[in-house]
Amino acid sequence: MAWPNPFRRKTPNTRNCWGYTFEWTEDHLMPEQAELLKHSYDILAEECLTLLNEISPPESAALPRSNNPSTPTEEGTEKKKLPPTPRRDLFALLRDHHGEDPKLNQLWEEVNTVPEWVDWAQIERGQDVFYRYGGPALTGLTYQSLLGGMGAARVVETLARTGGFSSKVARRRLFETMQHILQCTRSLESLQPGGDGHASSIRVRLLHAAVRQRIMKLEKQSPGYFNVEKWGIPINDLDSVATVGTFSATLIWISFPRQGLFLSKQEITDYIALWRYIGYLLGCPTEYFETPAKAKAIMDSLLLNEVNPSEMSKLLANNIIASLENSPPTHVSAEMLIASARWLNGNELADCLGLPRVSSYYWALMAGQCVFFMFWCYSYRAIPYLDRKHIVTLKKILYAVIVESKFGLAGTETLFGFKYVPQYNTITEMGKMKQERLKNSAVEARNFRTLLIFAGLIGIGIWCCFKVITSIIGRVW
Repeated sequence: MAWPNPFRRKTPNTRNCWGYTFEWTEDHLMPEQAELLKHSYDILAEECLTLLNEISPPESAALPRSNNPSTPTEEGTEKKKLPPTPRRDLFALLRDHHGEDPKLNQLWEEVNTVPEWVDWAQIERGQDVFYRYGGPALTGLTYQSLLGGMGAARVVETLARTGGFSSKVARRRLFETMQHILQCTRSLESLQPGGDGHASSIRVRLLHAAVRQRIMKLEKQSPGYFNVEKWGIPINDLDSVATVGTFSATLIWISFPRQGLFLSKQEITDYIALWRYIGYLLGCPTEYFETPAKAKAIMDSLLLNEVNPSEMSKLLANNIIASLENSPPTHVSAEMLIASARWLNGNELADCLGLPRVSSYYWALMAGQCVFFMFWCYSYRAIPYLDRKHIVTLKKILYAVIVESKFGLAGTETLFGFKYVPQYNTITEMGKMKQERLKNSAVEARNFRTLLIFAGLIGIGIWCCFKVITSIIGRVW
């Protein structure tokens, strides 16, 4: 249950963690099973990465992800205008050279072979689910799946070593992740072999292999850099399962309900099926997403056993807030961002992540936002014509904002290259939050108006009920 239920009966199998209650079943992951997954990983992708690096060596001077990624230049040296260097594309390398090696061909055949359990009509319905609940989905992915996910202390040790969530690059990292999701949901053709979403998923898979390979190399050269015995292999199978789960199961059973939205059984089944296939392309074990029950069970298990915030968790969570506050296009204040995170993750986890407390005013704004989302999402779902129109429109809007706008990716789709390489001295630092607000937030103003309208309607309803009841009592007496 995402919301506390005072009438819920507890059993010996009832578990509670971070304000979330569930029943332990045979589908849930035992600690010893999880431990095995921490030390297994996508070996094929790593073997193929090594071969692709031999075909086309990566740039040696890759930038570490730190708060100051710029490199100093000599004073007085004029910048020479050089032709742009073609971006290295691991997917294109795999596509063009897969016939030259059995391992490359094995990976190519795997990602281009559609599993028998894939139903394309169901996948397409799952894509529509994402856009039907677009606003709440983006809110959940940002403030719960991403920010709340920083509570997994073991996982953040890998993130910290890439520097990918320093305050200066976390926003772009978020947009790059959103680009991948948009490409995977934009159309059915995009996710099928040959489509943009299909290609991006393979790029992300090879990027994960590159990060894992680099961290393990540094650990071998300098024992103690990354505690494999304690944290497991970087970006292991358990991490992959957790990633797919946060993009799917966490939205369905925690993020959406905490925003007043409850999906139908068909929508749940379709959305899980969509992410099961994306997980397959990413090299993630897919048996944990065979059914909605199994997907929920893996989410429950990870929430109970993996979320245990550390000091590094606090640092990365606050950096996400610092990177997003007062930023276009919404210009939302840090207080509103924190209220969103607290609303979705609960005060207990938010306190452990070091997020400051906010005033009741921002809690009221979050309530107004939930009412806004509930009204429109349920309205679209109830009227098929509006639903289709809304989905088509939102696909265009989100892609324009995330990828094409100057405050997004500025019109250049990322190829998920290994731009920021872990180094011995690359550990993410705490960013500072802005002291002043630049603009009034249209989002906060919208939430406030919605709250006032809702309160007004409730007041009118109560007044009408009172008049009817007093009229009836007057007639009776």
